[in-house]
Parts: sequence; structure tokens; C-alpha cells
Amino acid sequence: MYTRRDFLQQTPGLIALLAGLPALARSGKQKTILLRSSWQTVNIGDIGHTPGVLALLEKHIPGAAVRLWPSSVDNGVKEMLMKRFPKLQIVQTPEEIKTAFTECDFLLHGSGPSLTARKDVQRWAEETGKPYGIYGITFPGYYGEPSESAKAAFPSEVELLTKAQFAYFRDSISLAFAKDHGVKCPIMEFCPDGAFAVDLRNDAAAEAFMKTHGLETGKFLCVIPRQRFTPWWELPSKNRPLDEKKDARNQEMREHDNRPIREAIIAIVRETPMKILICPEDETQVKLGKEILYDKLPEDVKGKVVWRDRYWLTDEAVSTYLRSAGMFGLEMHTPIMCIGHGIPAIVGRFHEQTSKGVMWRDIGLGEWLFDMDNEADVAKIGPAALAMAKDPAAARKLAKKGRQFVEKRQRETMQVLKNKLS
Repeated sequence: MYTRRDFLQQTPGLIALLAGLPALARSGKQKTILLRSSWQTVNIGDIGHTPGVLALLEKHIPGAAVRLWPSSVDNGVKEMLMKRFPKLQIVQTPEEIKTAFTECDFLLHGSGPSLTARKDVQRWAEETGKPYGIYGITFPGYYGEPSESAKAAFPSEVELLTKAQFAYFRDSISLAFAKDHGVKCPIMEFCPDGAFAVDLRNDAAAEAFMKTHGLETGKFLCVIPRQRFTPWWELPSKNRPLDEKKDARNQEMREHDNRPIREAIIAIVRETPMKILICPEDETQVKLGKEILYDKLPEDVKGKVVWRDRYWLTDEAVSTYLRSAGMFGLEMHTPIMCIGHGIPAIVGRFHEQTSKGVMWRDIGLGEWLFDMDNEADVAKIGPAALAMAKDPAAARKLAKKGRQFVEKRQRETMQVLKNKLS
């Protein structure tokens, strides 16, 4: 028989059990990651950082919820992300950001050209005291002599990186620079750019474009031109004045840098069955592709070359790359998204692009990395592209090697984040 005395004796234990239930609930609750990313939408590579990291989180930490804190998701990017990640929450208003600070457990700064959201990471650290990590950045991320504002920000960047749970750099030069300049984060390693994991698709758009222009799967190569500095002043949406110094450098070097790419197009068309698609990574390269590549081709070559006359989003671009035999040119993130799917990709880089191109050597693809400031390399990029066109099977074998290395680092770095969450 259950007596009053039994009740009184058991009450303290019941009270202790009930008191502990909230803690038990908290310890088992779903962890939420606040991803700070999406820097701009006029470059399919910058767009690619976000869906790449989201895909990694979905694959390797499926139990976590993710909220995206973007700089920009306009121009159709928000709709594209939500189509692929329907459970994603995007926080943009001050009220949404405040709620995210309260409810999220970890802030992850996504891949980018620098510690792009330094002020936001600092705000998170000061207001919440919760952990954060940095995933695949170039550091310090500026070209030439830093501005006064960059110099002033540098000490706080070093401190933020030091206090992070991990600081992953997307090229070995950035990692070495961080170590040499006082960053002492407990986990500091190389980590490939998040855009390697992009799996967005728009197959219908890609197939329609290819059909219209006579491109067949496996029988064309993609080509992207570039100038030393992206001429953002050409885009009304950027609302930037002409930078005369950068424009002068562009005019000085654009033929030097793009002539070897044009010569490679000519050789491939004349010596192989491959066709060529000249396409953009950012909006400014649509016009550039016509002026510096297509318009200067011999007439007998133009018939097998397609110039894409408009910008595209990352999903259509990836679907097109997947149907190509590979790509070459002077950009970085199209090659990244290609190698992420085992599609061969050659990178031409120059000093103004900072150190990010070195990641090609870091992932074992050094023979496909060419320094356009080195005349010996300038002479080699065309023959390398021709070799890719002549032996697609060998090129895919090398691309697979790079992809396997990238995926290994992705698994390892995501496991570190998973451990930090638990």
C-alpha cells in the first residue's frame, strides 16, 4: 500500500528528476548552424560557395539544422537555393538575425576571398560567446599594399582566427601566412574551397542551350577569359566609378593573358573534333569573351565556337560543365566546380588574383596550374589544353585524382565541425 510516508520519502528524488529534464532536453536537441556566406550574385563562383557548404553539411552532418545569413541572394539565387535546400532558413532582417543569434549554436564563416564577414564574426563572438569556425578562406585576401582600413582590421582578424574553433584556409600560402603572422588557432589546416561540393542542377536549361547551338555531350570544351581586375564599374548594379589604375592594368595585360587561350581554341578546333563554348564566370566576362576571344578568331574556326551571349546562374552552369569534356581559361571557380564532379579543368592565374590559385597544386593538380606572370608557363597552357582535348580519358583520370583528394579533406573537416557541435 502506497502511504503518505512513502510519498514524502520519494518526493526529493522526483523533484531532482523533474529539475533535470530541461537539461536533458537541451543536451539532446538538434544543433543549429548559422552559415555566414553568399557574398554576391554577379559571379557564379561566389554564388557557389554557399550551396557547396550547404551540401557538405547535409551530407556529413544530417542531424543539424542550418540557417543562412547572406550578404546577397538576389537575381534568382534565393529561389535556386530554396529549390535545392527546401528546409533552409534564410535570415536577413535585423529581427531574424537577432533570433538566430539566440537560437543557433555555432557560426560557420563560409568560403571566400578573405575573412569577408569579419565584423559579423566579431559581433557573434561578443554578443553570444558561442563557438565559431572559418571554412576555406584566402588570407589576408588583398592584392598589393593593403589599404589603411585593411591594416587597421588585420589585428582583429588575427585575434578572431586565433579564437575560432578551427581556421581552414583554401590554399597553402594563406595557411603559411596566417601561421607566420601570429594566428594560433588550435586547428589550422588546408581545406578546399566549399564550391567544390556544389551539386545544383538545371539540366533542362543546359540541354536546351546545347541543342540550340549544336553542342553534344563530351564533344566540347568550356573556355573562360579574364582580366587582371574584374571591372565592376561596367555593371550598373554595382554602381562603382571607373578605377583608372585598375582599368589601365587591364588594358595593358588583357591581350597578353588571353592570347594563349585564343591560340589554344584555334589549335583545338583545327586538330580535334572538339567544339568550344566561350562562357562567363561573372557578368563582365560575357562582353569580354566576344571581344578578346570570339571576334579575333579566324573564320574557319568560328564555325565550331559558341559564344554565350548572356550571364547564367550556377545551376545551369554546372549542368553544362557536366556535359563537357573539360574546361580551361583564367578563372578559378568554374575549374573548382568541374573538378568537384571529376570534369578536367586547367587554371591560368596571375598575381592580382591573390594566392587562391595555388590550391590547384595543393590538391595534386599542379600540372594543370599555369602562372601567367611566368612566360614559360604562358607558353605551356595552350599545349596542355590541346592535350586535354586529344586524350579526354587521361584528363578524366587526373581530374578524378584531384576530386578524391578534395573529398577526403571534406570528410575530415566536416568531422571536426561535427565533433565541435557535440
